[in-house]
Amino acid sequence: MVLAMTHEEVVAELARQEIRSYRQLPCLVYQIQTKFRDEPRPRGGLIRVREFTMKDSYSLDADWEGLDAQYRAHYQAYFNIFHRCGLPVIAVQSDVGMMGGQMAHEFMYLTPVGEDTLVLCDACGYAANRQVARVRKAAPPAEAPLPIEKVATPGVTTIEALAGFLNLPPSRTAKALFLVATCADPARPERERQQLVFAVVRGDMELNETKLANAIGATHLRPAREEEIRAIGAEPGYASPVGLELKDVLVVVDDLIPQSPNLVAGANEPGYHLLHTNYGRDYQATLVADITAAQEGDACLKCGAPLRTARGVEVGNIFKLGTRYSEKLGATFLDRDGTEKPIVMGSYGIGSGRLLACIVEEHHDERGICFPITVAPYHVYCVVMSPRAPEVEQVAEQLYREAWAQGIEVLLDDRDTTAGVKFNDADLIGLPLRLTVSARSLAAGGVELKHRRGEGDPHRGGERRDSDPAAGNRAAHRGHSRARGAGAVSRLRLSGREPAQSSYRAPRGGAAPGTAAGPG
Repeated sequence: MVLAMTHEEVVAELARQEIRSYRQLPCLVYQIQTKFRDEPRPRGGLIRVREFTMKDSYSLDADWEGLDAQYRAHYQAYFNIFHRCGLPVIAVQSDVGMMGGQMAHEFMYLTPVGEDTLVLCDACGYAANRQVARVRKAAPPAEAPLPIEKVATPGVTTIEALAGFLNLPPSRTAKALFLVATCADPARPERERQQLVFAVVRGDMELNETKLANAIGATHLRPAREEEIRAIGAEPGYASPVGLELKDVLVVVDDLIPQSPNLVAGANEPGYHLLHTNYGRDYQATLVADITAAQEGDACLKCGAPLRTARGVEVGNIFKLGTRYSEKLGATFLDRDGTEKPIVMGSYGIGSGRLLACIVEEHHDERGICFPITVAPYHVYCVVMSPRAPEVEQVAEQLYREAWAQGIEVLLDDRDTTAGVKFNDADLIGLPLRLTVSARSLAAGGVELKHRRGEGDPHRGGERRDSDPAAGNRAAHRGHSRARGAGAVSRLRLSGREPAQSSYRAPRGGAAPGTAAGPG
């Protein structure tokens, strides 16, 4: 048995069996399927779990131009879907990760409970996951290289302690980090090997492990153990590349290090550091690359404005896979000129469980859920007061059957319990409209209709963002409320009875119930 965490290989194999000619392309397939991931720490309700449901679509094209068109179409379609769900999202550039490919975007719902950190520019609209975000790094003033000087720093093993001990800003120090990478073996690319990596960044910056992994082609990184660090002659807490034989170590320095003169670095001896180390004169690297993480206030790479960070939950993603899977699995087609070419693939996913969790996070108040009408499981909660009263029960049943005859769904609460319990349950479940049928309302000539979320509610979805994707939902509410007493309705009987078949029609002189919007 195989529990799949993603299904690109399965789709590529199906394409291999079914696609023979360019005449069969482009092609688009989709599935709604259960997936499994070995999450070490499932958390956040439906946000991060080991078993989850996703909607995936896969595009199959004859060339990259076709993939570009499919990618743009999915990009817009996903915004339309999330808008219909009443969920404000932003699209950010993201790491292709283990999926591979040429490009990827994530659709992020901004919320303090999010698991991802996003880097945003309010001036030009730049948006990226912190894993891949790039910033404009300010080069320090030029200085003449000074001679190296060894100084005693007893018990000083962190950048913060070092800067305080020497009365220097952290930007004048070099931070050493050791990791063990899982990489392809150059001698046997089909196999993997472990490689010790010595990364150096400036003391005022943080290492971005995703950028480092991408720079060296690693599939996995882990912190190095002390014995692995000492095996190359370095000393944990006092390490630097200066004076070490590093033939078996991959030394990677951030691209700002060569521009930063006279940095304080470790002396590879307990209790000592070196003043005035300079890249190029005192040590060399295997690779110089951007390996630092973007931080709040960094300059935007595009416009130079200060960046801000925000937390978000990924509810959808799209990937330009290209030919990574089709080439390896033999999914090819005969082109117009008779040559065999690999199918160009794209992958596009929406996490159904995450989406539901984020909708609830966006649309709720202190009493419970406030579902947008476009995604509510039922649109009207019909509360029957005094269900044993014949007249009340008769009117409630009539409204209920007429609604279903018009294709409108109603949740009918005819339990024999108190009004308080019913109203609390109605608020907790959060259907958009509540219809109350009681002897008092009938005596007054009708029934009571209430929106779940009124103008005075303390939590209103979408207000903390510039756009208001819930506007369509409010318009739908207004359209439904124009219907006669039952309004725009939807259904599930708490008593467990199924809706009876009915030939009821709208009464003469009354407006027939409007057509309810489908649940998403």
